[in-house]
Amino acid sequence: MSIRHIVLWKLAAEDADTRALHAEQIVERLTALVPVIDDIQSLEVGRNVAYPATNWDVALVSEFADTDALERYQVHPAHQEAAAFVRSVVTERAVVDYPF
Repeated sequence: MSIRHIVLWKLAAEDADTRALHAEQIVERLTALVPVIDDIQSLEVGRNVAYPATNWDVALVSEFADTDALERYQVHPAHQEAAAFVRSVVTERAVVDYPF
């Protein structure tokens, strides 16, 4: 059973330029994981482009073969490094993992 892993982030920066920079850095760091972590079947990450006052700032949609593959991704050192950066620039995180 494949697992879809969706994460949304609200960025901590109050000014638009810093939020845009941090969002782009998140996109770059997470996209760079695809060739490094074999368990990633697909991964898309993007910045919000509408309604910044109410929408989340960055979204990740990724797919894994099963929950074991998702767990290997979560603990992979490259993911841990990217996640540490993300945690340093966000204030809120929402996640859902579901079978498809």
